[in-house]
Amino acid sequence: MTDPGYPRTGQPGHPEYSRGRPWQHEPVQRWRGLDNTPYGWGRCVLTIGVFDGVHRGHQQMVNRTVRRARDSGLPSAVVTFDPHPAEVVRPGSHPPMLTTIRRKAELLADLGVDALCVVPFTLEVSRLTPAQFVHDALVEHLHAAAVVVGANFRFGHKAAGDFDTLRELGANFGFAAEAVPLLADDDLAISSTYVRSCVEAGDVTAAAHALGRDHRVEGLVVRGDMRGGSQLGFPTANLRPEPYSAIPADGVYAGRLIWRGAARVAAISVGTNPTFEGRERRVEAYVLDFDGDLYGEEVGVDFHQRLRGQERYDDIDALIAQIKADVEQTRRVMG
Repeated sequence: MTDPGYPRTGQPGHPEYSRGRPWQHEPVQRWRGLDNTPYGWGRCVLTIGVFDGVHRGHQQMVNRTVRRARDSGLPSAVVTFDPHPAEVVRPGSHPPMLTTIRRKAELLADLGVDALCVVPFTLEVSRLTPAQFVHDALVEHLHAAAVVVGANFRFGHKAAGDFDTLRELGANFGFAAEAVPLLADDDLAISSTYVRSCVEAGDVTAAAHALGRDHRVEGLVVRGDMRGGSQLGFPTANLRPEPYSAIPADGVYAGRLIWRGAARVAAISVGTNPTFEGRERRVEAYVLDFDGDLYGEEVGVDFHQRLRGQERYDDIDALIAQIKADVEQTRRVMG
């Protein structure tokens, strides 16, 4: 799925920046690049981070930012980065991504955030000292009145700055700094890394608990082998996921397909189709009680519960019988 939250090519001031999309919730005001901060932007309360997944720990920090902004009569803003800093600092180390920029903007809008500033993360940005980053981004462009971060916040070249650094710089530049404790369940800190590990293991239930919602993979519906409808009687939407998407472990899942703002129950297969000697790993969704055409459509697939692992069957009849059982189990699980 392309990311209509901002254009990846062309001028940063493309009108899609502020207009949003008709199927989204009320969009946050957003822009890409500090130099595109809206004219007349005044003081704000902001928080900073990659916020991949916008999980419950992120939500706690964003909620605190929004409350503090409203108490101060100021707008709330989130500063995030694209691409992921790890890919710039250590090329080839891009982690699996839990959310696209567009999905991130939707989730932040649901939390009441007023503005989203996406900072293109470059080698030049990575080399800024903590003081340079604070002055250039938070003071000169965004006019921070208060900055809310996680207790483990690090920033600047080689992560040289921490919360104490931010607080000291805030005292010099005239903004307050607040650290929000990390959120933990049974002494296990909720983090994007933890959620990725759950998704990779196929434990989408644990991932959903940490996220506060089901894990979603977004992408474009493309033509596959056309085997689902013609041979098996279960036509599937073959998803081409966004690059770096966090894909659950191979297996069959009960979930939903999100299309044009509507959620439809779906049985979802992740794997290589070993019964047919497949090699390409795919995400395919059979949408229950649906007879439409999804080719070329941008959709999301929500993974609610893992039903079983990937299996190879000796003949097509056995596979069809298992698919029928998977569909009925999906129907029961999803109510």
